[in-house]
Amino acid sequence: MAVVELKVGMHCDKCIKAIKKAIKKIDEMESYQVDSETNKITVTGNITTEEVIKALQKVGKTASSVSEE
Repeated sequence: MAVVELKVGMHCDKCIKAIKKAIKKIDEMESYQVDSETNKITVTGNITTEEVIKALQKVGKTASSVSEE
């Protein structure tokens, strides 16, 4: 099971709904969390970072890895 954390720009409810819809379409996605305050999404499941980024790009969102602090 993988955990993918990404930074994604979300400024309105429409953005958040599009992001959630895109994430739900990912095969073998177990769960996800969207934090609009920190612009961070966390997706868990049998997935790769690339799969999540591609799904977000389909709805016009760019995502970048959350840098390890």
